[in-house]
Amino acid sequence: MGTRKIRAAETEAALKEAARRLFADRGYLNTKITDITAAAGRATGSFYEHFASKEDLLRILLADMHEQAGSQFDSADHPPHDLTDPGQLRDHLAVAWSVMRANRSVMSALFESAMAAGPASGALWERLTEDTVMLREHLEYLQGRGHQLPGDPTLIAAAMGGMLSMLAYALLPLEPEHPDPEHPEPGHPEPGHPGPGHPQTARPRPSYSQPDVIDSVTNLLLYGLAGPPVS
Repeated sequence: MGTRKIRAAETEAALKEAARRLFADRGYLNTKITDITAAAGRATGSFYEHFASKEDLLRILLADMHEQAGSQFDSADHPPHDLTDPGQLRDHLAVAWSVMRANRSVMSALFESAMAAGPASGALWERLTEDTVMLREHLEYLQGRGHQLPGDPTLIAAAMGGMLSMLAYALLPLEPEHPDPEHPEPGHPEPGHPGPGHPQTARPRPSYSQPDVIDSVTNLLLYGLAGPPVS
């Protein structure tokens, strides 16, 4: 790889990292392109050499998440994806959960973007169906083998993905790795000023281990796909 391509790759990576950090610190809607380039130590014009817009950057960050998840199932040794098998279903949920944990700021940005677009835009449904293509394909595989699904594969996959992503969003609140005291996280007070985010007023959040969450969701979905066990 030539020096020019190396620098371009370094700039793209720096912009992505700055965006993730700022989405966590300030929120997606409150982050400007100039904020991202400044945080990355790059000229504003460099942003448009890699991304068409902030929305395009978010789309690429989402694609990176999909690649992270997909790469864990690319092995030729992986068995056919039978989501009625408890082990395989749990494996898929565990991968999705770990990727969501590793990309909390992107998850938050995706919700902000979809909510801002409003329900009439269809943005949230489009995102759900795009994000759950792998689940849909596995459900179609089951359907092709004669398995009776509880509904249309696209709808069931979107319902599964929606439940998991909303649960992740609720249980994985953003904790900025690089807090900026001059720009507190949206919804949090300025330093020294108690408010909704202050320890004295904040509501306690539930604490569940990753295995607890994955096992619970696996059992919930499993009985919907395979039916209750025969006693």
